[in-house]
Amino acid sequence: MMMCKQAQAIMQIPTGGMDLSAVSRRRPHKEKAVVVIGATGTGKSRLSIDIATRFPAEIINSDKIQVYEGLDIVTNKISEDECRGVPHHLLGIVDPESDFNAGNFVSTALLAMKSIVGRRKLPVIAGGSNSFIEALVDDENYQFRSRYDVRILWVDVAMHVLEQFVSDRVDRMVAAGMVEEVRNIYNPNADYSKGIRRAIGVPEFDPYFRAEYSSSTDHKTRAMLLETAINETKMNTCKLGRRQIEKIHRLIQVKGWEIHRLDATEVFQKKGREADEAWEELVARPASLIVDDFLFGNYRYRDFAVSSEIDDRGIREAEIRAAMATASY
Repeated sequence: MMMCKQAQAIMQIPTGGMDLSAVSRRRPHKEKAVVVIGATGTGKSRLSIDIATRFPAEIINSDKIQVYEGLDIVTNKISEDECRGVPHHLLGIVDPESDFNAGNFVSTALLAMKSIVGRRKLPVIAGGSNSFIEALVDDENYQFRSRYDVRILWVDVAMHVLEQFVSDRVDRMVAAGMVEEVRNIYNPNADYSKGIRRAIGVPEFDPYFRAEYSSSTDHKTRAMLLETAINETKMNTCKLGRRQIEKIHRLIQVKGWEIHRLDATEVFQKKGREADEAWEELVARPASLIVDDFLFGNYRYRDFAVSSEIDDRGIREAEIRAAMATASY
């Protein structure tokens, strides 16, 4: 599985027929940024790319495991085709044996954001590591809040529906070569508390690989250990999803963050074209309307003398209000 190429300062991306310079000429003293959060498997990467293909934007990865180089299947890195030409930052750039903590993320992400806004693009920060997001938005030095206004979008899926999807996704990962990928980095003396080996789907296979190296372990036992490793990967991924949701609720209830919730449950209950249509209706379009209002808001309606009934790109104010109301906090 190929991951997206890292963004370079000179890279150009599709603007979708829109120019943020209109905002920059009239913007207040703060720049703007969008954050996409949610549990594992809910479609954060998909939504961030949808946004970046409708607005001139670049994406900053905030997944604490996807920052590492390697294990593209295990870490579910987005493929080059899925990137759709949108530049990505902090994706697969860190040595897999090193540690990359929240402090490293904050300093690196802030540099990436400065570079992105310098090119008149919108930074879209997307990933499931809420500890990284929290460290960035509420950093001790107040660097983020003093420089950026932020709109936070939460892609949510009912847990019982998400757990079935996660289980099926692990099966697809196994079929795509996940076991061989982990085998290639296996080290019986490895520390599973550091670097990329912390990824779910790596330590779970340790007993299986140890059995492979043992001549005294029969085929039936190895098959049982493989099945156990796969099941533990599924269970631990589901546990991760529940923890991620709990953290999002804490950010809302304890820290008072304003977060727009987009319910994608129905999307995951459909397949094929119906699922794509549900995604557009329930997630992509409402999110785009929210971002449009965030970026242009009163500037768009006042400065461009757009009709109160419909603007120059065919987005009705009523739709924006409806999207804002639908995306609960």
